[in-house]
Amino acid sequence: MSSSDLNGGSMPLRILFVCTGNTCRSPMAETIAEGLAQDAFAEGLEFRSAGTHAAESSPASGGAQRTAARRGRSLSAHRSTPLSRELVGWADWVLVMSPGHLDQVERLGGVGKVALLGAFAFGEGEESGTTSRHPLAVPDPFGGDDERYDETYRTLERYVNMALRRLVESREE
Repeated sequence: MSSSDLNGGSMPLRILFVCTGNTCRSPMAETIAEGLAQDAFAEGLEFRSAGTHAAESSPASGGAQRTAARRGRSLSAHRSTPLSRELVGWADWVLVMSPGHLDQVERLGGVGKVALLGAFAFGEGEESGTTSRHPLAVPDPFGGDDERYDETYRTLERYVNMALRRLVESREE
């Protein structure tokens, strides 16, 4: 499928992944999405990641880098990006890791295009992310051991794959 098939000849579908520090979950989600787009989905998808409390230009955490490398992906070039109104404006969809990120994205202009990644993957949309312990939130592995990062990566693989399928199918309709 070509990008014109995906987009009807229009702009690429732009997806922004958001977590807190932009050093673990959202960069892993971004690299997973890039790999899936190359391997299984259409062209015409663009991905970025950012953090609601990210410091500018921090590298991905060691755990995130090791976990991605074990799966043939690299986060060595990643540098954190603070969430901004401009990034939210760039995105067609903003997929966040936990419910606490929803309000921050909405305050920056993301109303109507922000969703909890796990809830969106299962077709629930943004209105399902109301508590910090939402069962479909992606747990933050920061400071954890490699096993915790691996578990988070597996969760992200599942959710990102499901979310991309939903987005691509909705663009084809």
